[in-house]
Amino acid sequence: MTSSATWPCAALPLADLSARTTIRVGGRAEWLLEPATPEELREAWLAALEFGVTPRVLGGGANIAIDDGVLPGVVIGTDRLRRVFRPLAAGDEAGDEHSALAPPSAMVLPDPAEDPRLVAWCGATLPSLLRAARDLGYSGLEGLVGVPGNVGGGVAMNAGGRWGEMWDVVESVRVLEPDGELRDLPRDECAPTYRNGGLGGRVVVGVVLKFRPEPRLTVAARMKDYLREKNKVQPVTERSAGCTFKNPDPELAGGRSAGELLDDVGAKALARGDAIVSPLHANFIINRGNATAADVFTLMEDMRDLVAQKTGIALEFEVKRWRPV
Repeated sequence: MTSSATWPCAALPLADLSARTTIRVGGRAEWLLEPATPEELREAWLAALEFGVTPRVLGGGANIAIDDGVLPGVVIGTDRLRRVFRPLAAGDEAGDEHSALAPPSAMVLPDPAEDPRLVAWCGATLPSLLRAARDLGYSGLEGLVGVPGNVGGGVAMNAGGRWGEMWDVVESVRVLEPDGELRDLPRDECAPTYRNGGLGGRVVVGVVLKFRPEPRLTVAARMKDYLREKNKVQPVTERSAGCTFKNPDPELAGGRSAGELLDDVGAKALARGDAIVSPLHANFIINRGNATAADVFTLMEDMRDLVAQKTGIALEFEVKRWRPV
């Protein structure tokens, strides 16, 4: 395609992608670009377009399974875009909520209780964001404790569960349009729904989050309680891509979740190679150690087919599957 010298940021040819996913399967990217700032992300995107390909963006590698072999084209990784910081007071001309620089140390930040906001770049991990919020006494995202992945993906897919979703605290989001232009979207211009941030083909660059001030110990205790409950019913510490399927329409499924449907039809008995359905939660696929993407993809179809055959319900994939175009 082109040499690494022409890329506007760090670039790796034939980079292994399996280690960059939470389920640990997949092949290599023809090119992996690693921007370190939002502007470099935009430049990397434009460079890929100039060379005739639309890049894929890889965040924390949760909710994704990547095909074996070489994935043609360009993958942009966000691992170096991990900043989380407090914005300056609204209206301060020296502050840019998505600036590549931290607020100047000489500036006085507002009291955390008076302005309970955080800015996170797309590559910030969800665990690091939750720790920052906890340490400041900011409530609103405790329900995402134990969820892997990065902020960009969390916003794009509206990550969450029974105790809340990412968009519960989103105030505004900066996105990269398909043509490479940056745009700021206030919350009221977006239409997030269940497992969908409503951003279409846009790429999340950064987000402004507004929380509720609460005592730090209260926030920490709530996170601890939620994590304890999740560990009882989900394979939080296993190699997994998260929930395989979205929950179906409650009216069609009789109020049953995807996991309950899969459990009811006996999906926990399914396996392909080292890819198995979790014995703890039927909506999770576990990599026992040497699973291939082919194992995972086939098992996903097996699970979906089993539910369709026994219930007539067509489950919708939540895990994204990356294959050569």
